[in-house]
Amino acid sequence: MELLQSGLKLRQLQVFREVLRTGSTRRAAMALGISQPAVSQHVKQLEATIGITLFKRSANRIVPMQEAWELLRNIELALTSLDRLEASIFAMKNEERQRIAIAAPSVFGFVTLPRVVGIIHSRTASNVRSISGSYDQIGEHILAGRADLGISRLPLDPQLFEWAPLGSARNVCIFHPDHRFSRQSCIEAQDLAGETIVDIDPQFAAHQMNFNALRFAGVEPNILVEFDCNGHEAGYVSAGLGISITNEIIARENAAFHLCARPVEPSALYHYVAVWQKGRTFSNALKVSVEAIVAAFAPTMSAAA
Repeated sequence: MELLQSGLKLRQLQVFREVLRTGSTRRAAMALGISQPAVSQHVKQLEATIGITLFKRSANRIVPMQEAWELLRNIELALTSLDRLEASIFAMKNEERQRIAIAAPSVFGFVTLPRVVGIIHSRTASNVRSISGSYDQIGEHILAGRADLGISRLPLDPQLFEWAPLGSARNVCIFHPDHRFSRQSCIEAQDLAGETIVDIDPQFAAHQMNFNALRFAGVEPNILVEFDCNGHEAGYVSAGLGISITNEIIARENAAFHLCARPVEPSALYHYVAVWQKGRTFSNALKVSVEAIVAAFAPTMSAAA
């Protein structure tokens, strides 16, 4: 199958990707079920087609050059899009059986996404692919066609996305049940003086808001651990290593850790949505999936009331 007028072939890209994934032509050949010379030939044909040397060759070894890794990123996007095309064609033939790709922060895999999958499974023959990422990456997954739907937060660009509201949440402090905060109804910035803090990475807006509030109150944060993915704080807090600040919706994903939570002041307000690409035509399975996401959040929202 030729992809471009230049003669670039799908099989060449698939073989090239497998060589980089496995680290050798021998392992790539085993994974693809073809001979090692056939793998080498596909790689050479790819280099000749695009006019770029992708590997250094010496003593029966090939070592990827920087150009190979740069090409791989684009090939992954192209092959993912072709996979989505294949799945879309299959779904058109059999609408009830479709693979639904949902992008969401990994923390939603604890409670919410299992609820979503349970509802989808009970109402359709579709299966679900869960894709993790930051809120920015969720938008990228949707626009690139890697995900059909996402769980994200506002603001979003209305020229690119449409969404359905899931609920709003304010900040809370989470802590071990034996912590002194369990005797308080609300946690204020000055209460955190002397506390060991488990905090999200400085690149996140929540970090800046929390720390600005602390420093305004004259409290210098005492950070033990920084993490870069919502949900990771639960393990450290459960182990008694410190307290953390998150929001109500994220905190409820940590139900298995049996942590306590109290409102935090000052607080921000976060608006969660189910999101998809603007103008997207929905199959029945996608309609059910959006309804499933909304329904999965409903118990959380009623519990907050």
